[in-house]
Amino acid sequence: MLTPGIISRPVYGVLQPDPRARHNLLVAEGEGAAAILDLARNAPPDFFSKTTILYCAAGSAGKGYEKQLEDLKSDALWIFPTPATTMFRLKGVLQTAKMGTRLYFTGTEPFMGLALREALEAGIDHKSIYTEHRGSAKRRVQCVHCKGFTENVTTNPATCSHCGLTLLVRDHYSRRLGAFQGVCIDAEVPGEAPAPEEVFK
Repeated sequence: MLTPGIISRPVYGVLQPDPRARHNLLVAEGEGAAAILDLARNAPPDFFSKTTILYCAAGSAGKGYEKQLEDLKSDALWIFPTPATTMFRLKGVLQTAKMGTRLYFTGTEPFMGLALREALEAGIDHKSIYTEHRGSAKRRVQCVHCKGFTENVTTNPATCSHCGLTLLVRDHYSRRLGAFQGVCIDAEVPGEAPAPEEVFK
């Protein structure tokens, strides 16, 4: 049901330390902490002395990442319970960030989408941000009909949590909204929709 080759579909890489950065801002969620720990293995000795880490512990499944992140001895480490509190801090940090700050985002796609939205509002080009996907492939979906957002979507089709329509979750992605597009799948014959299949685990 999904269309390959959609240009707006995000493409993620692997976090790599940027030796040109004067300061580093690592923003991670859950399993994204493992990406930071992997980055640490390749980082120069002074990397974390000029690094701020914002970590959302949601989704870490009790793996003790907080202690491992503390052991990196970064310039600052902030740990938050939810994506919303993490984004609030990120907004504040970006308002006072100086030239030469490099951004790194890692975690689930919905979390990185929220972080990217904050960066775009701060005037930062998305192409200058390092990203790495870690954790669930769940999606944040906007219904094109009622404009409501449904969080943590793992099936296709999915049900809009606002208007109840059965939505085909497309690969079309909006950086501005941090969400994929959901379109009514049974508009022509209501009730005739394929059974939901878990495709975004």
